[in-house]
Parts: sequence; C-alpha cells; structure tokens
Amino acid sequence: MNAQLPKQMKAVVIGNGKAVVKKDCPIPEIEDDFMLIKVIAVAGNPSEWKHIDMKLGPEGSILGCDAVGKVLKLGSKVDTNQFHVGDIVLSFVHGASNQRPKNGAFGEYIAVDQATTYKAPANIKHTDLKNLYYGPCNTFEGAVALPVSLTTAGIVIHHDMGLKLAWEPKEPQHDFPILIWGGATGVGQILVQLAKKIHGYSKIVVVASKKHEEMLKSFGADEVYDYHDENIAQVIKSKYPNIQHAIDTVSTEQTFSTTYKCVDDVNPVSLMQLLFLSENDIPVEDRKPNVKVLSTMIYKVCGMDIRMADFKFPKDVTYRKDTFEFVKFIRPYVQNGEIKHMPVKVFDNGLEDIPEITNMIRDGKAAGVKFVTVL
Repeated sequence: MNAQLPKQMKAVVIGNGKAVVKKDCPIPEIEDDFMLIKVIAVAGNPSEWKHIDMKLGPEGSILGCDAVGKVLKLGSKVDTNQFHVGDIVLSFVHGASNQRPKNGAFGEYIAVDQATTYKAPANIKHTDLKNLYYGPCNTFEGAVALPVSLTTAGIVIHHDMGLKLAWEPKEPQHDFPILIWGGATGVGQILVQLAKKIHGYSKIVVVASKKHEEMLKSFGADEVYDYHDENIAQVIKSKYPNIQHAIDTVSTEQTFSTTYKCVDDVNPVSLMQLLFLSENDIPVEDRKPNVKVLSTMIYKVCGMDIRMADFKFPKDVTYRKDTFEFVKFIRPYVQNGEIKHMPVKVFDNGLEDIPEITNMIRDGKAAGVKFVTVL
C-alpha cells in the first residue's frame, strides 16, 4: 500500500437496516487482477437498497457499485498495455458482497477488477450542471452512470443472447425483431444502443414512457410503445408476431408476464429477466413450451462462488471470460463517445448524499435518470 495513503477512509455501510456513513473503514487491499483507485464520483443503483432490504449484504459491508476515479496502484496481473497509474477509469464492484465486504464503490478508495473497468476519455472533466442530458462520457458525472448498466447490457447481449461482437455490420445478425421492455432504464438505454451498433436484429422494438421516445429513437429504436397503452401486448404481437428475443429490464411480475405474452408462439424464444423470476411466475394457462426464461447476475464476473442471502451462484468461468471480451470490445467506443450515458442528476455532498439517494431510488424517484454525487 502506498505510504501516502491514510489508514482509514470514509465509506457508506449497511448499519441496522439502512445506509450509514462511517469515517473509520479500512482502505481495501488489491488482488492480482485489481487496481486501487481514488474515487472521484459515484452513482446510485437499485442494488443498494435491495442489498439492505432483502438482507443480501452483511452488516457493516460497504455499499455501492458504480464509481469513477484515478488509478493509484496496479495488481500484479493487470494488463499494463491497457492501464497505468494515473489513468482515470470507470468501473463497478459488487458492493456489500459476502465475498468482499470491505470493498464497495461508496468509499473514498475502492479496488476495481480490470475485467469490469473502462478507461475514461482523455478530455474528461467535471460539469457545472446539476442535470445532464444523455451524451458521451466526457464528464466524471456522466461517466459514472455507465459501468453497471453497460456491463449488464453487454453480458446479456453477448453471453446470454449469443450476439457476435462486431461494430456496425451491414446485415442483421438475426432476421427477427427484439423487444426491450423498460427502454428508459439504465440497462434498457444501453441495450438499445448495443442492439443497433452491432446490428443484432431486423427491428428494435421498445416499451417505455412516451416522453423518452425521442431519446430512444436517437439510440436506434425503430418503434417505441408507451407501457401505459391499453392492450399493449396484443398491439405489439399483432405487428411483430415473430419476436424471438425479449428482455424485460424492469422485471416485476406484471412486466414479465406482459413481455411473455408479446413473444413468438412457435419458434424458440429467449426471454431475459433481471431479477429472480421464472416460468413459475407465469400463469399456467399462458405458458408456452417454446419459451426459455433466462436470468443473469452480473456479479458472477468475479469468478467466485457468490452467496446472497438464500441465493447461491456457482463460480462461472465462461461468464467472466465473456464479460472480459465484451469490456475489451466496447472500451474504444466509450472513449470516443459513441456509447452514451443516460440522463444524470448531480448531488453536491459526496458520500453524505448516499443515504438520501438510496431512499429516493427505493421510492421510485429515479425513473429514467441516474443519481450521482461527487467526492
């Protein structure tokens, strides 16, 4: 550990069922594939309140996933062709994990895995704005909105849906449409961009609030349906009867059931949801033998067995390999601005803002926007 580093740091931990700011947390150690960074900005995600409320994370563990910061130290196996001390990087960690409870994004220092780390654009700077529209990752506040959403979307597209990592090929990889339910979520916005840029499908059909239509079409959506619309599943199904890939980024029982109704009745279907739903959550009379329900857990990128309350995920080497492949593939397009971050609301008080941000996300006040605070 560098001599100039303090022995303790401020961080936000799980304490008695809520997010609590502490000033005496240890600086995380780095493993061979990791880098130590000094955190510049962090972003909130639903993961934080779920780890608290569902008791997925242990008491006293450091919360937080998304961070941007300056590299201070490299582990022995970090690729020095890619990363150097002094680089500004954006990355994510599994905050409040049982595996690494002392390493979460909501700390003054964190250890980040090279497999989930992106280099920031060379011209990155702070913004004076409190609200950012979507755009290239040329500000710290915009860049920190990206890592979890981008990596999740990438692993869904590449590992789960099996799309090739090719930038703007002339022909679609699949001659059928994809349905993305929840296009304005962090993952949804990236999925639309990726589906377009790697030309995965003949059409990109998106469900979101109609107020997001202009943004989503600029990302590549061919058609945007408002989830408030009456008989929406029937309307989508009548125009696009051959949807064989569908992704429900909202993943409530209601959105999952409605997405399920939209897909093809005959051809093999892959339907992705992002929580712990399964075919058992679909009414028996609506189930189709051609539909395969998929799930993903981005924290499996750690290459270790994962335990979250009663949920257990065995070590998955292929998952880590495919994530690494995607991150290396997409890094240049993050740096050159072709991949856009979602809209951002900037808070002013650093880690002291995190309890409020966590509560606001829990209460559904972050729809279509990422809450960010600068340290």
